[in-house]
Amino acid sequence: MKKSAKIYVAGHRGMVGSAIVRKLYENGYGNVIFRTHDELDLCEQIEVRKFLEEEKPDAIIIAAAKVGGIGANNKYPAEFIYSNLNISTNLIHEAYKCGIDKVVFLGSSCIYPRLAPQPIREDALLSGPLEKTNEAYAVAKIAAMKMCEYYRKQYGVNYHSVMPTNLYGPGDNYHPFNSHVLPALLKRIHDAKINNDKEVEIWGTGSPLREFLHVDDMADATVFMLEQDNPPDWVNVGTGKEISILNLAKMIKEVVHYDGDIVFDSSKPDGTPRKLIDSSLINYLGWKAEISLKEGLKKTYSSFLSELSNNTIRNS
Repeated sequence: MKKSAKIYVAGHRGMVGSAIVRKLYENGYGNVIFRTHDELDLCEQIEVRKFLEEEKPDAIIIAAAKVGGIGANNKYPAEFIYSNLNISTNLIHEAYKCGIDKVVFLGSSCIYPRLAPQPIREDALLSGPLEKTNEAYAVAKIAAMKMCEYYRKQYGVNYHSVMPTNLYGPGDNYHPFNSHVLPALLKRIHDAKINNDKEVEIWGTGSPLREFLHVDDMADATVFMLEQDNPPDWVNVGTGKEISILNLAKMIKEVVHYDGDIVFDSSKPDGTPRKLIDSSLINYLGWKAEISLKEGLKKTYSSFLSELSNNTIRNS
């Protein structure tokens, strides 16, 4: 990929998209374009077609998505499947129609079966039932990555996907209901510290194991894969390390300097019991994560405090 290439980043305002834009500029790509939702509704195919015909980017990175935690996925499955199917299918199909040869689609590790053998390899896809709490989101993501695979197979275009593990970092969503587990814990524990609460209640049992990847590492992996001439149809992107929700809460307590207790509400769902992905394929290609969880949490909390003071924190 030439540094002069015009690259369209869909979803540039989100946590992942904004990190990718920063990484592209950092790596010398000067012709990066994007549009806000008000300027371009990715769920509207005609709008997407007109935009791509006018701009004619050399490559597209699809980081746009409707995202949320267990609560939001459970409550709004129709919105999750509709929005994510439309965003990806419109961009992938219209990219092909407009002669755009390079598309990188950002998926999610939730595409894999709930009880897939750990660590989860790329070939575990569609080998078993999905986790019910985010099935709608996962189905939309699977459809998009298979669409990239099939367009590549039939038309010879270089469309492929990256499957990140759980992401966190600057620009995350801290909504009390719609956010993912790490930002939800961080904000809840921060609020407890500010309010001098003696304890913090957390959903589930604390036993599920999760892997977390800092969004700056994810952005680095995305640009790395963008630059591959003949990449696999999809690759996992993770750290290879996992932590229980209980120990994550303890680590956040330490970073936030909160002295209260953590209590769990076992009547609430845990989600998938364990989810560690196998990132050996992208490691073999030459990429590895660099930011440790402890270092990443410190950076994220510092960013959270800055966003809070500047009234720019995402809470939607």
